[in-house]
Formats: sequence, structure tokens, C-alpha cells
Amino acid sequence: QVQLVESGGGLVQDGGSLRLSCKVSGTIFSIHAMRWYRQAPGNERELVAAITSGGSTNYANSVKGRFTISRDDARYTVYLQMNSLKPEDTATYYCNADVSTGPALYEYHYWGQGTQVTVSS
Repeated sequence: QVQLVESGGGLVQDGGSLRLSCKVSGTIFSIHAMRWYRQAPGNERELVAAITSGGSTNYANSVKGRFTISRDDARYTVYLQMNSLKPEDTATYYCNADVSTGPALYEYHYWGQGTQVTVSS
């Protein structure tokens, strides 16, 4: 009933910027927290940034001051602006959202399929 699709990944040089987008579609009653995760080869998926329905944000220490998460509820979209990218930021980035599909229904975690970000040194 709910689908998340990421876009905006690509190849950039050290110090470059990218803007990731995640569009939520399907049967949506309300969207609560939204998050960006990333996973590099050989590593487990880690939380990069999160934003609540009220706009409060949290970031991993490794990206503070460089990444900015935001959301546009009218477009059912969450963004991740990534500046001053480093080679260690190379990973597949995944969008996650807590979505309720109807009144009185529990919020479930939904995942996108991921978008690749590669930063060359």
C-alpha cells in the first residue's frame, strides 16, 4: 500500500554536493518520522539523519554540519542535502518513513530500494 522511491544519487568528487529525494506514495493517512540511512559494502545499515513530523532533526556525528534533512509534506517527500562530501560517505542511501495507512492504524516502517552515492578522492 505504501511505496518509497529514492532519487538523486550519483558520482561526485571529494567536496562536492548532492541532493537526495524520497517520494512516498500509496495509501497514506499520515506520515510521522522520516529518516535517511546508508550502507557501505561490508557494513551494516546506519542512521544518517532523521526528522519528525514537527520538524525536529537528528544527525549522525559524522555528517553534522554537512548534511541537512528536510521534508515537504505537501509533496510527501523528504530530502537530504549533502555538502562537502567525503569518500567515506560512499554508500547506498535508503529512505525510511513511519506511515499510518488509516485512522487508528499502527505506524509501520517502510523502506525505499536505495540510491547509490559515490564520492571519489
